[in-house]
Amino acid sequence: MTVPIGSQLLILRKLQITLDMITFEHTIFALPFAFIGALLARKGLPTGWQLTWIIGAMVGARSAAMTFNRIADLRYDKSNPRTSERALPRGALSMEFAVVFTIAMSLLFVFSAWQLNSLCFYLSFPTLAILLLYSYTKRFTSLSHVVLGFAVGCAPLAAWLAVGGEFAWPPVLLSGAVMFWVAGFDLIYALQDVEFDRKAKLFSLPSRFGIAPALRISSVFHAATIILLAATAVITNLGWVAYAGIAIVASILYWEHRLVTPNDLSRINVAFFNLNGYVSILLLLTFAGDILIR
Repeated sequence: MTVPIGSQLLILRKLQITLDMITFEHTIFALPFAFIGALLARKGLPTGWQLTWIIGAMVGARSAAMTFNRIADLRYDKSNPRTSERALPRGALSMEFAVVFTIAMSLLFVFSAWQLNSLCFYLSFPTLAILLLYSYTKRFTSLSHVVLGFAVGCAPLAAWLAVGGEFAWPPVLLSGAVMFWVAGFDLIYALQDVEFDRKAKLFSLPSRFGIAPALRISSVFHAATIILLAATAVITNLGWVAYAGIAIVASILYWEHRLVTPNDLSRINVAFFNLNGYVSILLLLTFAGDILIR
């Protein structure tokens, strides 16, 4: 049966809107770290089966979490000028579609975990709960940035478990690095909504302490990131290629904090989207290169 051209275009348009809603391109922040976790566990390339279901789990988990976040924050997104043009507030997608999509992506995550091993399957349920419930943390704690970091930081540990099947220190250290990295740049991103968060009685470190203190806290988080990345390299006996990557990442994060200052927030998007995308890809290339060379 041939699908009419008009219907095809409608489906493609809806797919594009859905991908925009969940900012699918931001998968680049977490997926490279999942690959690093898998590479470290395997001490080389994982199997095609493992990589396929790790990708499936990552796409499912992130898509479910982002869509649920849009559902949970709908009333805030409608009243915030920065977010009022998102798909759900402007009616480009329906609430019913968002709910069904969240359920479908959650099932993809759990099914992918089941395909990897039984430990991943059992852990997929509490992990999914963390990913979804993060959306409500701004209602009651200023540490929502850390909770988000923890949720994203599960990626390398989860991939290690998918390949290695047991807990160990290297992925824990790497997950800690990702947690502080994400918390640090999410803190910078939250600077855009300081006044709105205060009016809406939402919690964040910038709205509680102010812009300058929040930037200092972000700097501390990113310093912790570099320390934990170095610790990961030490405990896994990585070589100079990995350390070179860590050094460059440290420079990128330093530059990120030079771009955004208490008196100039105009380059937040450059710091958030561009530079942090380079961080994850660069670390994947250098860690993978070091592992494969050795």
